[in-house]
Amino acid sequence: MSHQAAQADRSSERKADAQVAEKPNVEELLAKANKPNEDAMRLHPFYKGKLAVTPKCRIKDFTDFAIWYTPGVAAVCKDIAANPEKVYEHTNKGNMVAVVTDGTRVLGLGDIGPEAGMPVMEGKAILFKYLGGVDAFPICLDTKDPDEIIQAVKWLQPSFGGINLEDLSSPKCFYVLDELRDQMDIPVWHDDQQGTAAVTLAGLVNALKIVGKKMEDVKIAMIGAGAANIAISRVMISAGYPPENITMVDIDGILNRKRDDLRDSKVIWHMCEITNKEGREGGIAEAMEGADVCIALSAPGPGTIKPEWVASMAKDAVLFTCANPVPEIWPWEAKEAGARIVATGRSDFPNQVNNSLGFPGIFRGVLDVGASTITDEMSIAAAMELAACAEDRGLRDDYIIPTMDDWEVFPREATAVGMKAIEQGLARFTMTKDELYAKSTAIIKKAREETICLMKNGLIEMGD
Repeated sequence: MSHQAAQADRSSERKADAQVAEKPNVEELLAKANKPNEDAMRLHPFYKGKLAVTPKCRIKDFTDFAIWYTPGVAAVCKDIAANPEKVYEHTNKGNMVAVVTDGTRVLGLGDIGPEAGMPVMEGKAILFKYLGGVDAFPICLDTKDPDEIIQAVKWLQPSFGGINLEDLSSPKCFYVLDELRDQMDIPVWHDDQQGTAAVTLAGLVNALKIVGKKMEDVKIAMIGAGAANIAISRVMISAGYPPENITMVDIDGILNRKRDDLRDSKVIWHMCEITNKEGREGGIAEAMEGADVCIALSAPGPGTIKPEWVASMAKDAVLFTCANPVPEIWPWEAKEAGARIVATGRSDFPNQVNNSLGFPGIFRGVLDVGASTITDEMSIAAAMELAACAEDRGLRDDYIIPTMDDWEVFPREATAVGMKAIEQGLARFTMTKDELYAKSTAIIKKAREETICLMKNGLIEMGD
């Protein structure tokens, strides 16, 4: 055998070995993916929930209760009665958020009820606190009636500086959000809509930078036409993505002007009118064919999206499969099928496109300036800052968006949102960018240090 032939054989062997080494061990990956479920079932009963109420004021001895309660508190109450805005000075209202649900669409599990939704709302509350320094409390309502939900939330307004709607089924979630935003003078936010939109936009901005494609050119398939994808599309369009390049699929097929069954839903019919310039028909396979980007927030998988559909996408395809608790297709399957960049909603895979990167910082910003609402422009400002944070650290195929470990992301995001609220004339309190950044940084740092201190001193047991 010639020297050149021997070299060629060795090269082929190395390539084959590399391919074997790169092939994922599916059993190990599935075991890793199931580990959080096992730990959750062990640790939730150990702690009996994840949330408690602790004082933030001094209690040197029992005489201090004369200040915090009667008789001293009467002077504070009279001051607020005479000057209602003083509630933000004398109480925790300005840092308190209600996490409100009816349990009708919980983490891809569907209508499991308010009690079964409680663990999710508690989890949301501790993310608010640890990542954003926001005091949040779960409110699980025993009603599915949208008008009753609206009334209940309005009744809560005196106690809270903001409302985070969570896991409300579609289409009532659109109605509830719109009505509450119109009728209340504190920020009302539906995280499944606005939060998902902000974080997805941030990841998409950076993914397109990596693959070298422009937002005005890319074809985008959106799998699912629920609250999340409708909001993502709205925010993307506001940010400059052409609606005609979007093809959206619901459970019955691609949205287009022939879908008379959707005319009763004003929000979704609007998408039928402005998207899908090619007039595509069919289902997920037809929507994904030739697409540069696929954004899926639909039925949990695996198997909702098939590898052959990923293979039919354009070169350097970007795939966001963000169903919870299991993505529409496993990331390793999508990569094997040819996707360049794959993101999911899970923290145990790279590129977690998850609301936890959005709502803590966004609410930190609106609360710090006392904003009366959260606009799409504020969401876009948050998305651009998130994207910039990741770019500052160096973009890679497996790092298109920051992680929750990148704690400085949250004060940066809060600052961007707060400054946008001031710019839009929607803030009760104004301050400079440096002042706002210093304020948010201090609050977030304190929240983290409190938790570390409690663990260090055994007041939070480790549960190992």
